[in-house]
Order: sequence, then C-alpha cells, then structure tokens
Amino acid sequence: MKHTLLALCLSTLIAQPAVAEFHNQPHAAGIETYGYQWNTPDQDMNRALAHPADAKKGEAAYKICKGCHKADGSGLADADYPQLAGQHASVIIKQIMDIRAGRRDNPRMYPFSGDWIVSAEEIADIAAYLNALPTPGSNGKGNGYNLAHGKALYEKDCATCHGKSGEGDAGKFIPMVAGQHFIYLKRETRESRDQGRRNASPEMVKALKSYTDADVEAVSDYMARLSVAGKR
Repeated sequence: MKHTLLALCLSTLIAQPAVAEFHNQPHAAGIETYGYQWNTPDQDMNRALAHPADAKKGEAAYKICKGCHKADGSGLADADYPQLAGQHASVIIKQIMDIRAGRRDNPRMYPFSGDWIVSAEEIADIAAYLNALPTPGSNGKGNGYNLAHGKALYEKDCATCHGKSGEGDAGKFIPMVAGQHFIYLKRETRESRDQGRRNASPEMVKALKSYTDADVEAVSDYMARLSVAGKR
C-alpha cells in the first residue's frame, strides 16, 4: 500500500511542473528553543486567516493534495497520512504555515506547501473546502485493549484543550482529534512527548512528559474512536 501511495504522490509531482524543483525545508525555531512561543503568527498565516475563503476554489486547488490525503480528505490509516476532512480550517492553515516556515519538520509535505506552489489565499481556500467535508467513519483504530486506560488519560490530560468529544477549538488552533487515524495520533503524540514535533504546544508536551509508550497507544486508540456530532 505504501508503494502505491508513493507512486501516487510522485505522479502528482510529475503532473505539477512547479513542484518538480525540490526545495529544502527551512528550519525555524521550535519547542527546543528557549523562550519558544507556541502560537506566534507570521505574515503568511495572517494573510490566510484574514482571507475570505472560498471552498469552491479550495476544491480545485486541493488537487495537489489528493495523491496523499485522498479525494475525500480521509488520508491513509496505515501510512501516517492524516484524515483532514472536517478539520478546523484554522488548524489546517496553522499546520501548513508551520511546515512552510520550518516550525514543523515535514520534508514530504513541504514541496506541496511552499509559496511557489500555493499562495496563502489558496491555502485558506483548501482549508475551507476540507473543513466542509464530512468526517469519514472508517478511520484506522487500535486494538481496543486499553480503552478504559486511554479514556482516563484523555479526560485527565487532554479533554481540557481538545474537548470532551475530541472536537478541538478552532479559535485556539487546537485540532479535532475525533475520527483521526490511530497510527497518526500515536506518532504525533509520541513525537510531541519527545519534542520531535517542534511546533507542539508546551502545555501538551508537559502533560505527556510522564507517558509511557503504552500510555500513548492507549490514549491514541481512545481518541481515534471519538466522534463529533454533525461531522459525519
């Protein structure tokens, strides 16, 4: 499956001449830096957030994303590509801008998000389109063995920010975790704990500091099974 996905991504690259010239992702200050502030806006991000987004235009611009995130925004459960359908537009904008500026390391995504490929306004349009899509109910889940433990961890450490149902908070750029793929949630939670996700919230990193790998797996499995009313 991963080989098929790689072929799809490469075919997208070939179909987009401007993308064929690869650029090295920049490396901006992240959580490893003293005095790091989680949500420092930049000019591009401000432009995208201020843009009166057009989901119709976003649907057309989204064609560059389909190879990895699929036409319905459902991503790929076993290849670490996140499910984006229904996600808050502000969260999508922030994450793309963080990748673009080098605050979040993602060399696979960077060639598709650079300003030589999409403008800040187009990113806002794409985010609006994705937000309007229904969240698929067929996301990847874990083995379900430790859901009670995962629920306890989530309610203690995560629900305050991500919401009781995993709905997130658009105004605070906190992602909806409900309906997200288990493997993706596990990877990002582990990387946030270990400060490998350099644009992570310091509060979240602090909350995850004592988590074992088993804790990460349990809470990720629980989050993957949450659902938000009206999103499906």
